[in-house]
Amino acid sequence: MNYYRIPLHEKLHIEKEYTEEELVAFTEKMITKTNALQQQITGNDSTAVKVPYSDEEVFAMAQNGYAKLPKSLQEFHYENESIKPSLLRYLLSYMGFGGYLNPFTNEAQVNTLKPNFTLPMTTCHEMGHQVGIGSESECNFIGFVAATHNDDLYFQYSAYSIITRYCLANLEQMEEGKGKAYFEKLNKGVIKNYEEHEAFWDGYHTPIDTFFEFFYDNFLKANQQEGIISYSRFVGLAIGYSKVDSVQ
Repeated sequence: MNYYRIPLHEKLHIEKEYTEEELVAFTEKMITKTNALQQQITGNDSTAVKVPYSDEEVFAMAQNGYAKLPKSLQEFHYENESIKPSLLRYLLSYMGFGGYLNPFTNEAQVNTLKPNFTLPMTTCHEMGHQVGIGSESECNFIGFVAATHNDDLYFQYSAYSIITRYCLANLEQMEEGKGKAYFEKLNKGVIKNYEEHEAFWDGYHTPIDTFFEFFYDNFLKANQQEGIISYSRFVGLAIGYSKVDSVQ
């Protein structure tokens, strides 16, 4: 039923479409934030970020960001803690999934095998499903806002580094090679995290994840969503939201 809720961009009265100029400006802003956080955390520009917390600590800390959501997003306040590492994390990795919501218990199940710099953002994303958001792009968006409003630097880095990857990918979709010049502006430590992320998924790539990607893509489309591509649509929500409210 949550797939059929009023779209978030309509409730917030923001645009989800953007121009090339707006994407470029937003990408540069996200690169600056990502680089600054990486250097602040590691003390140099060449070391990859590693989150020093246990999975359980990340799950508990993620609630702090939801408690500090802007007024316009207060309806998504997170109240009942119910999130855990998935027992099926190896299967999820082969399927290409970072987590899922158990529809029978409303528990968020997180794939904790992924590179741990992604764990804070992934956790906030799955919590978005728990508070009633069905759309993947909207969960990415609410997860991004929650993580960037968290006082913890690792949560902020997780969110900014992930949205920066999406921004670069969206630039490439607009024009092949367009993202390269912006990718080269990233600190070496950030690039190492991206390489770690790519190596992880490459290690689990099999025909199984191709099948489940096809299956889930069609499942989303059957529920009036845009399919797998909808994950990257949250960049448009973030750009639109940045015009009416501050994105840290």
